[in-house]
Amino acid sequence: MKNFEIFTKGIIKQNPVFVLLLGMCPTLGTTTSAVNGLGMGVATMFVLTMSNIVISLIKNVVPGKVRIPAYIVVIASFVTVLQLVMEAYVPDLYSTLGVFIPLIVVNCIILGRAESFASKNNVFSSVMDGAGIGLGFALSLTLLGAVREILGAYSLFGYKFADTDGILIFVLAPGAFIALGYLLVLFNKYKATLK
Repeated sequence: MKNFEIFTKGIIKQNPVFVLLLGMCPTLGTTTSAVNGLGMGVATMFVLTMSNIVISLIKNVVPGKVRIPAYIVVIASFVTVLQLVMEAYVPDLYSTLGVFIPLIVVNCIILGRAESFASKNNVFSSVMDGAGIGLGFALSLTLLGAVREILGAYSLFGYKFADTDGILIFVLAPGAFIALGYLLVLFNKYKATLK
């Protein structure tokens, strides 16, 4: 039961976007559509889960003085693999997300989970933590991207459901802040009802 709790806490109780307010750069920069949000979320979830596995395995071997640089090398290795795979198999998504893919290396969610969880727990618990936090991040980005796409383009996952243009501000940067603010309020009201 403990591992299930580790997994689920990343979705609601410790959601990186709506509770911890981490990873705001890719959250606001890539969520112009639900597809972009989902793509960035899944990419981050992959790197987070895989780096948690390796860091949990090498935690006793790496000296304390080089702990953080070693973690960054591990994370950067998985981001490089991710970049090559995305460029080969989903080039449109890769070009849309652009610079945000290499920036996963310095995403505070990934390095924070490596330092606070993976370096102190076993491999299976680290997998559960990475998958849970990653899924929470992916769901948050997809939801924010969906709201912005519905309001800004009257479409969802690229499928138009109205012949008219949407509300332009939601496709632009200010719309990201507005939509995120309202989603923060709704999410935290929902979270308060769970207590």
